Parts: sequence; structure tokens; C-alpha cells
Amino acid sequence: MTQKSQKNKNVTRLRVIPLGGLDEIGKNMTVLEYGDDMVLIDAGIMFPDVELPGVDLVLPDYTYVLKRRDKLRGIVITHGHEDHTGALPYLLRDLGVTVPVLGTKLTLGLIGVKLEEFKLGKQKLREVRPGMHVSLGVFGFDFIQTNHSIPDSVALLVRTPVGNILHTGDFKFDQTPVDGRVTDYAALAKAGKDGVLLLMSDSTGAENQGYTRAEANVGATLRRVIASAPQRVIVASFSSHIHRVQEVCDAAVADGRKVVVTGRSMINNTKIARELGYLHIEEADILDAYDAGSLPPEKVVILSTGSQGEPLSALARMANGDHRTVQIQPGDTVIISASPVPGNEKAVSRVINRLFKAGAEVVHKGVADVHVSGHAAAEELKLMLQMVKPRYFMPIHGETRHLYAHTHLAQAVGMHTDDIFVLENGACLEIDEDRARIAEHVEAGVVYVDGLSVGDVGDVVLRHRQQLSSDGVATIVIAIDGQTGQLVGDVELVTLGMVLGTDTDEMVAEAKARIIKVLTRTQREGVTDHSVVQKAVRESLSQYIWERVRRRPMIVPIILEV
Repeated sequence: MTQKSQKNKNVTRLRVIPLGGLDEIGKNMTVLEYGDDMVLIDAGIMFPDVELPGVDLVLPDYTYVLKRRDKLRGIVITHGHEDHTGALPYLLRDLGVTVPVLGTKLTLGLIGVKLEEFKLGKQKLREVRPGMHVSLGVFGFDFIQTNHSIPDSVALLVRTPVGNILHTGDFKFDQTPVDGRVTDYAALAKAGKDGVLLLMSDSTGAENQGYTRAEANVGATLRRVIASAPQRVIVASFSSHIHRVQEVCDAAVADGRKVVVTGRSMINNTKIARELGYLHIEEADILDAYDAGSLPPEKVVILSTGSQGEPLSALARMANGDHRTVQIQPGDTVIISASPVPGNEKAVSRVINRLFKAGAEVVHKGVADVHVSGHAAAEELKLMLQMVKPRYFMPIHGETRHLYAHTHLAQAVGMHTDDIFVLENGACLEIDEDRARIAEHVEAGVVYVDGLSVGDVGDVVLRHRQQLSSDGVATIVIAIDGQTGQLVGDVELVTLGMVLGTDTDEMVAEAKARIIKVLTRTQREGVTDHSVVQKAVRESLSQYIWERVRRRPMIVPIILEV
């Protein structure tokens, strides 16, 4: 072996390992490892789509981190969105050791609530501010102020033994931000001047041409829509989009309306943001939904969760007519101030259709300027590349098409193809002072959270088999009139693998009666959407069987339209 070969064999390389966030939108998590030191950037979740029935959350598989917990010097969070923070309680619980968690003030405030829910006890939450420098083992972190759709977002300049890495986090270049916090362009330019070995940059908006519109545009539209609304206004948005919440509050107060908050996460996040000074509205102008019943409808704006059509969200419950405190009335205006996350388009469309049927006027991104992205578009991404001028480039945070679109932008500004690395989750990028290369693939993947069960669900088929083996299956066959939603003929109930006791006939008859009662209600309300009818039947029958025999069988409603 030559002296040069021996030297290359013994050199310590920086390892960059994404465990989530690539080929997808969500569960962002990246490992940086050098010798005996390791840090983690972000720990997010992803919400399941329709192909994962029964799954509540999707976590990145962080087994690689658990096996090397003795090397973990800290976890750094770029901002407070759940696709960057949601896996943190699970990770901290599984680690079994206390490690520093670094984040800005609002980010830690949102994290703290989640950790309390998990009863994890005291954790090392370490607040950082833009401009600060923090050392974690051999890694040094400089925090750079950026703009995103949540306050207190930061980019990370990571100083490593082989060179500097710039991790942008989620960002856009907004010149008129709602909170006045503009991106620290000087810090980014200085990082580029000092030398950036690797740029890891947000790719979500890489397919969008030009520049992302300013958040202030949405504020102007919200003020106009709210001021012209004849009755109540209901605004559905992400609960963590504090800038948007502030704009809704400002528009409501300007029109002489009170703000009513509903939805668990919206209530929690607005409370935290107000306590920490990120949301500004007088105490007298913001109310709980239970206290707003006596107000005239033209004096109310309701802030709600449910912009993604989630079945149990506040807006979906309003659309279905089963919200505890808010019922949609003819003349109400509903503003959906968000874009559907890929995979949620059908769910959002169903909610919009139900709202229209209930008599509401629905305003969404397709008809008005009520939402702008929090992610940089193509020209902003090229500007980032030009300011930083990295030696190597790795697009992050996006589906495969976004990563490759970002690759083309890097090539357009002069980067060589050999210096651009499009990775997949679990791939390891090794970098030393001479070169970068893709090394071995480490253990990565997904972990499903199903109720209190974490990681026990390998896939949907396994979950169904487990449910069938323990509680059986009940199939309900229903024929309904496609125009009126009225029941046609009798209800057929077939059970397999279920123990119903000695009074089987009586129980089946009572179950059918309950189903007919539900169908009568949905028909009276004019519901013809099969998914709504199926959900109502499933919930009613599931509750009845639980009351009688304490079992949760798989319930399969089959709707035949005649």
C-alpha cells in the first residue's frame, strides 16, 4: 500500500446522512457525524395520506441515532413546524439520555408544549438567537436569521473540521415580512466569502418560477374579504403560521370584529405566541368559542384548524355539522388560507363541497390571493446559490421532482454536475478536504404511529391482519339513492371472526337500527358524499360494538348507489 493510500484510509471524514426529508415533504432529519461526535438537525414528522389508513403519524426511522447515542452532542431545530419538530418527543423518549435541544424562543415554546404532553420531564432546552455561536463537540453552529411562514426561523452555518456547511432550513426572501425580521443577507454573503464547503438548501419551491410573493399580499386580501363579508368569517390556516394568524387578527380588529379561536392546536399555538410576544392582539379582542355565542355574526371572525381537510379538524366538523360550538349558517364566509399538501387535495375538496352545501361562501387560493408559500421560488434559490457559492451542493426538503428541479437551478448558475449530490434517505455523503462521495447506505425508513403504538405497524396489510385476528370484521352493505341519499331496501350486516355472545340476533337487529338512524340523519341533511356516509356509519357501529362486547372489529361500509 502506498503512503498516499494509507493516508486516505486513515483520514476522518465528515458524514452527512439524511434520515428523512428527501423524496417527500415531511419528517426532516439530518445527521452530521465526524469521528466521535454527532449532531442532529431537525426531528420532524409526516402526516399520512389516504394510502395509510389507521396511521396517525409517520416518523423517520432514527435507529442509526439510537445506536450511536453516546456520540450525540445535541439536536438543533431550525424552526417550529411539525415536519421539523414533531418526532422530537419520540426521539427523546427512545434515547433514554438527556441531550441539549437548541432552538429559537418560539421554536422552543412550541416544543415545550409537546414535551409536556409526553410527560418527558425536564429536558435541556437551550434558547439561541440569530447571530449567536454555539459549540457541540467538534461542530460549531452560527445561527442566521431567515424568513419563513413561522417566526424565528434560522439557517445554520455549521463549522466542521473539514469546512463549513450551510443548512438553509425552510426559507424565502421576503422584503416586507409581517414581523419586520428580514433575512440576514450580510451573514449569508459573509459565509460565502469565508467559504462554504456544502450547501444544503430547501427545494420545495424549486419548480416555481420567479420569486415567492410577499406575505403582506395576503394581509391585504384578508382585510378586503373580511370587511365585505355580511356575516361570520371563518379562516382555516396552519396553526403554526403565526404571521397569517396575526394578519387575520389585524383584519378582524380593523373591521370591529372579535377573534374566536377553535381547534386544539390553534388554541395552543396562539396562546404560546401571545405569551412569548409573537402574536399581538388585545385580550378583549380574542375569545374562546364557548364565549362567542352571544355576538352578532357580523362581529365575529373564527380562527380554525382544518386547512388540509383533516377528518377530525375543527373545519371538517363544521362542514359535517358536528362541531360543538360552531354551525355553518347560510351567508357565512369561509377562507381556506393554505395550499393543500400533496396527497390532501381530495380531502380539501370534499370539505369545500360540504361547506358550499351548508350555505357558506368559500374563498380559497384558487379564487383569491389568500395564501402565499413560505418557500423560496427558483430565482430566490439561485440567489442563495450565488451568495453562498458552495463547493458542493445537496438539495434537501422536497419530493424527487423538487430535488432535481433544484439541481437544474444549481447547474444554471454554473455548478458542475459532479459537485451536486441528490441523495435519498439513508444515503451517506462523506466529505474530506479533498473530495465528496456517496458512501454506504445506513438504516433508514419510516416508523408508523398508530394511537399509542409506535413502530408496531409494519404496513397496512399487517395492521389489517392483526385487527382481523383479534376483533374480526363487520361488513355493512347499504343501497342509497344517488340523488337524495335516502336508504333503498334493507341494511345487510355480515360479521366474520366476531364473538357477539348469546344474543346475536338481538345485537344484529340493534346494530341495524343504529345504522338506519344514522342514514336517516345523513339523508335529512342532504349528504350524498359516500365518504361522509361511510364515516358516520363506521363510527356509529364501532361505538355500539364497543359498548356491547368491548371489541374494535374492522368495519367495512359498502355503499351501493342506485
